[in-house]
Amino acid sequence: MSFLKRQQPPVPVKTALLAGFGGAAAIGVLGMASTIGTPLLMAPFGASCVLLFSAPKSPLSQPANVVFGHAVSALVGLLCLAMFPAHWGAVAVAVGIAITAMALLRITHPPAGANPLVIFATSPSPDFFVFPVVSGAVLLVAVAWSYHRILKSDYPS
Repeated sequence: MSFLKRQQPPVPVKTALLAGFGGAAAIGVLGMASTIGTPLLMAPFGASCVLLFSAPKSPLSQPANVVFGHAVSALVGLLCLAMFPAHWGAVAVAVGIAITAMALLRITHPPAGANPLVIFATSPSPDFFVFPVVSGAVLLVAVAWSYHRILKSDYPS
């Protein structure tokens, strides 16, 4: 067993470039929408773009996983922040609960596991759940769906 063995098959340059362009376009749309007044960007969305555009057939990339994974994880983070002091132990508990909830609900989306970290680091108001989390995740899925339609690729799977 080698920890450095690459498990992914080679990807054609065109495929890699299109994935990067898709991710840039999605974050660009969120950024542009944020200039209207409501912030829609948060760090975990960059990781969501990796899955949406580089691994769109993965179960972890499907719309329900992206939207509900982010929603559940953010809700857990907000509830834990309301119940516990902002301490690394509470953050650890929040991440663990978020992972458990996503797994039990069959909506695992790994980038969403970072939501409690963002929430504890920034102490946002409860409306963070709607803007940027849920609205941003929905918009990401809409951009990914449109992008894959243009490329005539299957998304969602």
